[in-house]
Amino acid sequence: MAVSIKSQKEIELMREAGRLLAITHEELEKFIKPGMSTYEIDKKGEEIIRSFGCIPSFLNYNGFPASICVSINDEVVHGIPRKDVFVQEGDIVSLDAGLIYKGYHSDAARTVAVGEISPEARQLMEVTKQSFFEGIKFAKAGNHLHDISNAIAAYCEKFGYGVVRDLVGHGIGRNLHEDPQIPNFTQKRRGIKLQAGMTLAIEPMVNIGTYEVAWLDDDWTVVSDDGSLSAHYENTILITDGEPEILTILK
Repeated sequence: MAVSIKSQKEIELMREAGRLLAITHEELEKFIKPGMSTYEIDKKGEEIIRSFGCIPSFLNYNGFPASICVSINDEVVHGIPRKDVFVQEGDIVSLDAGLIYKGYHSDAARTVAVGEISPEARQLMEVTKQSFFEGIKFAKAGNHLHDISNAIAAYCEKFGYGVVRDLVGHGIGRNLHEDPQIPNFTQKRRGIKLQAGMTLAIEPMVNIGTYEVAWLDDDWTVVSDDGSLSAHYENTILITDGEPEILTILK
């Protein structure tokens, strides 16, 4: 496994890629309204990304037909935007997006509430987000990769949630998906030793019910196997000798 260590120049480019993606997510969250089609959300996301002179990472990636993955309620990830699918009051919607700035990728996901949502949905969103922050407490040079995985899993499982196992986080840089793979569930092995200059996309995907998932007939959309609500939270981070730097959150 060859995990790339980024140079200072590469890190600067990835910082900017991350900053622009963070703005994209903030704008999308303000944009979403009940009754809006997932296609409209995707078009808005693409418009924002291109307004920065950037390229959407996901568009045509392995054949994916859109710029933003829009996944509603029991959809875990990779929901394909459509003109005949609408977000409704009470839905939770996971928005996964990436962009390319001067040859470097950033990747981040947010689960957002559409209007008033149930207490159960609110807790799932909050726990999924917090599990990311529990994980990155261990994301520093000298620790092992699976310290992150184990911390995410331990936090989510306290709430009885299922942490998705069929999909994982990943390294990122010149390519959207690089080594290493980063599980969000408990690992027996320690994984590689983290080094300053590694850039990683950490992305807990968490279901209220079972951790098991299924793929729909479109071969992209992943749903919780039992139909329970799912949430997704992701940021691109930089490993340093001290605390990790989150590249896809506005300072």
